[in-house]
Amino acid sequence: MFSPNSHPWSADETLGRHLEKRGVSRREFLEFCGGLCAMLGLGSSFVPRMAHALQSMKRPSVIWLQLQECTGCVESVIRTSEPTIGNLVLDLISLDYQHTLMAAAGHQAEAALQSSMKENAGKYLLVVTGSVPLAENGIYLTIGGRTAKTILEEAAAGAAGVVAVGACAHWGSVQAARPNPTGAVGVGDIVKDKPVVNIAGCPPISDVVTATIVHYLTMGRMPATDAEGRPTFAYGARIHDQCSRRANFDAGQFVTSFDDEAARNGWCLYRVGCKGPSTFSPCPIFQWNSGTSWPIGAGHPCIGCTERQFWDTMTPFYDRLPDVAGFGVERTADLIGAALAAGATAGVAAHAAATAIHQARRRPLPVVDAPVRSDPPAPPAAKE
Repeated sequence: MFSPNSHPWSADETLGRHLEKRGVSRREFLEFCGGLCAMLGLGSSFVPRMAHALQSMKRPSVIWLQLQECTGCVESVIRTSEPTIGNLVLDLISLDYQHTLMAAAGHQAEAALQSSMKENAGKYLLVVTGSVPLAENGIYLTIGGRTAKTILEEAAAGAAGVVAVGACAHWGSVQAARPNPTGAVGVGDIVKDKPVVNIAGCPPISDVVTATIVHYLTMGRMPATDAEGRPTFAYGARIHDQCSRRANFDAGQFVTSFDDEAARNGWCLYRVGCKGPSTFSPCPIFQWNSGTSWPIGAGHPCIGCTERQFWDTMTPFYDRLPDVAGFGVERTADLIGAALAAGATAGVAAHAAATAIHQARRRPLPVVDAPVRSDPPAPPAAKE
């Protein structure tokens, strides 16, 4: 079992040497690199490059701020049944400042933050969970007497890049839902002069956080993102298009109430509120709890938590979305079959009619004798 503090990673030690001391074999390390390359959509030819970059890397500095949030994102990132090498790397590089996980508190914690920002100016990666309240000059969240906005702006100024983890950091989440009394906004609404990557979700999948940070450490830049600032390697496809229940959707097989026979058969959850058709997320692929399961796999509809304003746009969560374009949404398999059969019958009839007309046109016309022309009768003779 991995213990985070049993073998501290010294500043002048490479990651490769450190992992070797920790008992991580070369095979395990390469398997980890291969898995991350697959997750990032990179070919196997990138594995040696990633392995070289990581194993020769000195201890990087990561500062992790927690702002207005519930700590669920932190729990998601650090909680696994058995820590993997990904958790090992993330845990070790996140020790410079993370006020929930670090031993220091109060003035010591604030001193650690200031020291880390000063010593690693321009080089550290800033990870942020939680929204930023702006109403009433930000009084709804203060840390050490300073507002969340002030702390974020100061930390972002010296960062090489920013990773906003979770729906709160993405756009504000439940705090930003109507009527948004605290004036909550996401990190990207405050930080405008640095690249910000949004790891969306409430909470997000921890593997996406690990992969994003490793991409930055390996490539020296953030991964490609979509219009919402989410990395496309993870958020490039809809849940609906990757769902294990998609075949049931196409066949018109739907759960209509929880724990009915259709639910026990694992049919599609669209009619009980599943927001998968409108949600971009890697949940069906990465899954949760070390790849054990995910909400739809466990029988609960997706609530669309990776989408902006989902608390307002996706609620009530158990009401279905407006009609979604696609084969079988409002039809049972029998109706679809009947429609296809009717279409086939009409096609056969049309084909038969066209054939008959074509054959009639090619058939020679019957010969009919022309009538014998007779001279018109002579006009009556004029009377003398």
